[in-house]
Amino acid sequence: MEELFNRASAAGEEPVAVEVPANKNVLVVVDMQNDFITGSLGTKEAQGIVASVVKRILDFDGLILYTLDTHTEKYLETQEGKKLPVEHCIAGTDGWAPNAAVWMALMQKNVADERHMIAKDTFGGVSLPIRIHELLGGADPESITLVGLCTDICVISNALLLKAFYPEAAISVDAAASAGATPEGHKNALTAMKTCQIDIENE
Repeated sequence: MEELFNRASAAGEEPVAVEVPANKNVLVVVDMQNDFITGSLGTKEAQGIVASVVKRILDFDGLILYTLDTHTEKYLETQEGKKLPVEHCIAGTDGWAPNAAVWMALMQKNVADERHMIAKDTFGGVSLPIRIHELLGGADPESITLVGLCTDICVISNALLLKAFYPEAAISVDAAASAGATPEGHKNALTAMKTCQIDIENE
């Protein structure tokens, strides 16, 4: 975990050789971090999906990536901080760290490393499509499934980003393994994603 803290803002590293998955299915675990679950922006709905997210990780056959919302001590000075003035996911803090059960699942799948991590300071992980392309050996994904937090902010942002990059991939969101900032926001985001031809599972 400490190594991930140190690498949260690292850039320009040489690619590390990885084994290309046999299939082209991708699971993206979005922002399953302590601050969104039990911390400054935590909700009972977020706490309630942890077991479902862990199961999706452990059962998944394919490439797994995870995003970490990553801010600095100057968060409140940013545009996001001015609109959402609640400090959260400051790199290196306990709130920034992944939920323990989720982290253990990622470790069991041998993806708890910087190659499978997208540290992002915006809602959408702008390097996520490029990382998928790289880890699939230059191939396009056949399917991408997203789970995590928050449905109405970062999950929908990344789903639409991936839909733009990979229009022919089957992109879906597991509603039972996702939670919004509010229950209403969760439902509204699922409806918006359906309109954009993103499939919703387990609604």
